[in-house]
Amino acid sequence: MLPCVVASPAFYGSRKELAGMILDHISNWRKNVAQEGFRKAFEYLEGLKGKLPADKRIEIDGSRVYALPMTSQGKGRTAARLETHRKYIDIQYIMSGTDTMGWKAAAGCKTIAEPYNEARDIEFFTDKPDTYFDVSPGVFVVFFPEDGHAPLAGNGEVVKVVVKIGV
Repeated sequence: MLPCVVASPAFYGSRKELAGMILDHISNWRKNVAQEGFRKAFEYLEGLKGKLPADKRIEIDGSRVYALPMTSQGKGRTAARLETHRKYIDIQYIMSGTDTMGWKAAAGCKTIAEPYNEARDIEFFTDKPDTYFDVSPGVFVVFFPEDGHAPLAGNGEVVKVVVKIGV
């Protein structure tokens, strides 16, 4: 089992205003989850039982919690760009392949490649991640608005579901 490498009180129920990426195995999601949106998201992911739904937006709780299943090709570290979100938390759950992801605190992302697009809730940066890590099948990563992240920084096909939870 993977340990949770960075725990966020928003995920685990503390009222303190702290944030940090979470990396853990899907089997551990029930441990102290306090926020309703997270519960709905993880119950949905667990219910997939390894089967990817059609590549379309799936409403879990209206626009508050929804899923985006996708099959994508890795772009490599040079082409993958850091992105941030303001209105949604990302849960990226890997179903097959290995997704190499980059991370950098959003506060450290300075050079804007594409300005914030409110309709898509995304902003891209040309800064490079501070660290990279591999996410294997059955593992999820939670990225908060404070987390700049560069998914698909490896090579090869990745099948995953990204669940968006409104903040």
